[in-house]
Amino acid sequence: MKKILIIEDDRSIAEVEKDYLTINNFSVDVSFDGNEGLKKALENNYSLIIIDLMLPGLDGFKICKAIRKVKDIPLVMVTAKKSDIDKVRGFGLGLDDYLTKPFSPHELVARVKAHISRYEALSMKKISDNDIIEAKGIVINLTEHIVTVNGKETVLTSKEFELLRLLMENKGKVFSKQEIFKRIWGYDSEENIPTITVHIRKLREKIEFNPAEPEYVKTVWGVGYKFDRT
Repeated sequence: MKKILIIEDDRSIAEVEKDYLTINNFSVDVSFDGNEGLKKALENNYSLIIIDLMLPGLDGFKICKAIRKVKDIPLVMVTAKKSDIDKVRGFGLGLDDYLTKPFSPHELVARVKAHISRYEALSMKKISDNDIIEAKGIVINLTEHIVTVNGKETVLTSKEFELLRLLMENKGKVFSKQEIFKRIWGYDSEENIPTITVHIRKLREKIEFNPAEPEYVKTVWGVGYKFDRT
């Protein structure tokens, strides 16, 4: 049974989330405080963590940043704040998804299932020892989940890894933000399309010599992004 952690100080919301996830065969832990929630997140093995933004103790951003330093698991933030700035900041810290209150519990469950499914597919996919993608000095070792740029290893989150893999496996092909989100997140969401811009920026910071003038991941204005084949 997959185990979920909910960090949410509104007990009524936490109980609704827990009930719907439990009905869908998830084991659920709940924490009502930011410090306690982070402690649980770091000490236990969860398949996914749902984090409220505004919490006593530590806020959701600080929790996300602390978790992402040591664990690469799906993180979903829920909040009453609708600011795009908050979304961009959250995705920049490594969030996988962002839900604005009020939201449908059915939608929450659907997104939880989608993220866990895609994470497991990436982690458990059987690939041969020769599964290497290489272009222009970048090497993706699919077996060991390692990326090197000109011989130097760079650490990517699971979403950044999937994004780079998608673009490198389709060198020269232009993907729209909607296509990228559907391919990597596994569902359609106009609300969260801005996360692609953030992930592209973070990926460029890790693989490009000069992120302001990218050599690998190119922007095709008004269309989307591609990995340069030249």
